[in-house]
Parts: sequence; C-alpha cells; structure tokens
Amino acid sequence: MFGLGWPEVVIIGLVAVLVFGPKKIPEIGSSLGKTLRGFKEEMENPQIEESEEEES
Repeated sequence: MFGLGWPEVVIIGLVAVLVFGPKKIPEIGSSLGKTLRGFKEEMENPQIEESEEEES
C-alpha cells in the first residue's frame, strides 16, 4: 500500500488516534468515504455544466 509496510501503517494509525481522538476517527472515515464515492461516480459519469455548454 503506497510503498508503506505494516509498521508504518500502524504508527500512522496511532498518530491519527492521538491527534483526532478515537471518537472522531469514524466521522473522518465516513466523510472521506462519501467524498471518494462522489469522486468515483463523477469520474464514471462526467456531466458537463451548463456554463461550459453555453461557451462552446
């Protein structure tokens, strides 16, 4: 995963828990998941905005 070994991933996880706290981590994961899901949907089905259509 991104050239990181398991020890590095564990250290990053521990630092995240120390910085954000154990109650905030699920909220951050949820919002990140929603953001990535929206990005993926937009990449699969791009929509041209109305302002771009008028310029063409």
